[in-house]
Amino acid sequence: MIESLLIANRGEIACRIIRTARAMGIRTVAVYSDADANALHVRQADEAVHIGPSPARESYLVGDKIIAAAKSTGAAAIHPGYGFLSENADFAQAVIDAGLVWVGPNSDSIRAMGLKDAAKARMIAAGVPVTPGYLGEDQSPERLQAEADAIGYPVLIKAVAGGGGKGMRRVDAAQQFPEMLQSCKREAASSFGDDRVLIEKYILSPRHIEVQVFGDTHGNVVHLFERDCSLQRRHQKVIEEAPAPGMDEPTREAICAAAVRAAKAVDYVGAGTIEFIADASEGLRADRIWFMEMNTRLQVEHPVTEEITGQDLVEWQLRVASGEPLPLRQDELAINGWAMEARLYAEDPTNFLPSTGKLELFGLDGHGQVRIDAGFEPGDVVTPFYDPMIAKLIAWAPEREEAISTLERTLDAAEAWPIKINAPFLSFCLSRDGFLAGDVTTSFIEQHLPDFELPETTPDFAWEDAAAYLRLQASQEDCEDALTGFRLNAPSQSKVWLSDGRQTRVASTSRETRQDVVRWHGEDAVWLTYAGKTYRLGVPRGRDVAGAEGGTAADGAILSPMPGRVTAVDITPGATVAKGQRLVTLEAMKMEHSLTAPFDGTVAELNAEAGAQVSEGMLLVKVERNEQTNPSP
Repeated sequence: MIESLLIANRGEIACRIIRTARAMGIRTVAVYSDADANALHVRQADEAVHIGPSPARESYLVGDKIIAAAKSTGAAAIHPGYGFLSENADFAQAVIDAGLVWVGPNSDSIRAMGLKDAAKARMIAAGVPVTPGYLGEDQSPERLQAEADAIGYPVLIKAVAGGGGKGMRRVDAAQQFPEMLQSCKREAASSFGDDRVLIEKYILSPRHIEVQVFGDTHGNVVHLFERDCSLQRRHQKVIEEAPAPGMDEPTREAICAAAVRAAKAVDYVGAGTIEFIADASEGLRADRIWFMEMNTRLQVEHPVTEEITGQDLVEWQLRVASGEPLPLRQDELAINGWAMEARLYAEDPTNFLPSTGKLELFGLDGHGQVRIDAGFEPGDVVTPFYDPMIAKLIAWAPEREEAISTLERTLDAAEAWPIKINAPFLSFCLSRDGFLAGDVTTSFIEQHLPDFELPETTPDFAWEDAAAYLRLQASQEDCEDALTGFRLNAPSQSKVWLSDGRQTRVASTSRETRQDVVRWHGEDAVWLTYAGKTYRLGVPRGRDVAGAEGGTAADGAILSPMPGRVTAVDITPGATVAKGQRLVTLEAMKMEHSLTAPFDGTVAELNAEAGAQVSEGMLLVKVERNEQTNPSP
């Protein structure tokens, strides 16, 4: 058995691997960048090594630094986690060539499945059904457009070297194709260093079904059943579950058998996932499920498979990497109950932009019913350099409905401050009738997003709850007079001035205190959580503390909504622009965000150039109204 393990990753997956390794008596070594010097995975490991500056390309993506860290600490093996170098065949081989154990498939298997066009050709040869599309070498825009036209819209443009939802664009009409192609190629080049793409027919009622497979060095390959990952936003999985709703046994047997054939076709060793797309227009049917790709690594959503099978997949990985056979045969594996996972992101659920900074308040309580895989604790800092996922919440129950309700309760109680989290949006998804019925396709979120509403300002009941709680605390501690700024404006002491940082108002203290929504309190402030959203209300210092929020799109000032890198600038100073026209494209946390003109006008100021790093709130473009077409009132 491996005695010492370096984990070439960060965040919750590094913490997850450390947990299993420690239980197996394996010493762990973490690596970290400047931004992660005090990160949770660094604190949990037995030893940690600094590997470079904050940008991943200068630290977590530098294989030589990671191998050197393993050698300097005496680590015998390297586990790549997921993302970063986990599917880099050259890195896998370099680890092996350095005399270390690679916890993953061999480099030939990674290469065979790493390029989507070659992988599909191999799957066709192995008798695995694949989606209709174009896999050719001719990458000219003209040829790609012609192939898309021939396939028929809608089509999906996908990066050949893609993964994790990056480098994918849906195109609904021929005139959209050139712009979508260029956007996809830019993102592919940025994420994978390879801008080649393939074209696939876009399935109109698609479900994303994947099968967990596992192989060992003794020729054994098994599957651990399927997962449904259809709930996605911008091709990023949001909520996953196992087993798949509506999956009958004949269809399960067919898709799992195809997954095993796929793994055997590349002599697969270790944990892998075969991803399929299903046409669910008539329910799940074996003849309407096609191979999409193989992820040659552990998946983010692997915990739902662990929960329904009772197996620890990281332990399986470490045992297989040590040369042991698979712990169980296929006939010893069975599905027990239902599991569901929600990905908790540090992002503003009103616009899905990343939220960065210090987690002054962060609390997740599964009450013993929900497994929490977190990469952060209170006081940790969410940086703009990496993926914004901060935790995964995994609920298991005997039945699907119970798993949903358990997960929803935990999300509603999730608390974070001042970082924003997507818990309200996750809870919203779980509560939709279609999701409850298992009627979910990959367009589910797009269809329901218009119904999602979150208060833009602090709701009235929060002001009243905060006032009542602070009044109660003051009376219990007999220190009401000590609350600076606690200004009462009636002899009955029934009201108090409060501020949420944006506005100041008078709130009544007559409401009965609701202790269940209070997460934390200080001398003159209280934090309250409702439906997964946390608010801070406190006694204002001095006069009105509400401040201006700075330039907004309404006055033509286009500010950077987050720290990031400018990937494209589509205008020049003095240019005439139309409302909705794309001006600048930013890349932050692996996603592209387009900033558009708020009205017809002229570019009066331009402070952005391709490749430049920008900070949150930075003025990028100033647009002045075109007085001839949009006269000021």
